[in-house]
Amino acid sequence: MCVAAIPAIGGLASGAQSGLFLAGLGIQGAQMIAGNRAASRAARYQYEAARRSALSAEQAFAQQQEGLAANLKETRAAKAQERLAASVQGLQARGAIAATEGLSGRTAQLLSMDAGRQAANLRNRINQTMQSAEGQFRRNALGLEAQRDSRLNAATDMQNQAYATARANTSSIFDFLGAGVRSYTNLIGNPAFRTIGE
Repeated sequence: MCVAAIPAIGGLASGAQSGLFLAGLGIQGAQMIAGNRAASRAARYQYEAARRSALSAEQAFAQQQEGLAANLKETRAAKAQERLAASVQGLQARGAIAATEGLSGRTAQLLSMDAGRQAANLRNRINQTMQSAEGQFRRNALGLEAQRDSRLNAATDMQNQAYATARANTSSIFDFLGAGVRSYTNLIGNPAFRTIGE
């Protein structure tokens, strides 16, 4: 009956080969563990950096949106004052025309209508400027959203890379263990390491 001498942790059939095998396996294991720890630290750092980047993107978006909204509010207030001033100016012009002596009714009426048209044209220009400012606000807001989404996507990619790195490190440990078992079975299968006994 053939019996293979299966080594415990202590060694194979031959002490020198056994020591070299175990030493090589130990060195590989130590290198694997050190590499795994370094990669895990790098993956944690990358994941944390991605999380901070996502928070920063959200905060920047909120602050920029707040700034745009404040700017639009100030523009609206200024244009409302300009509209009011244009209305007052038109009324003053009409009042001045009505108070002018020596103008016939038809002439005064034409001048008053012209003053009203001028005031209305000024208000329309102010309204168009305001509509343009509101349109620019919407475009800027969309640009900020796109910028934020781009930063969030980059952060998500960083998190996914960190996750993939962590998974690769875990699988490399199992690869190492599998390689150790294969090396061991190859050595056992080598006739120089067998002990034959009946």
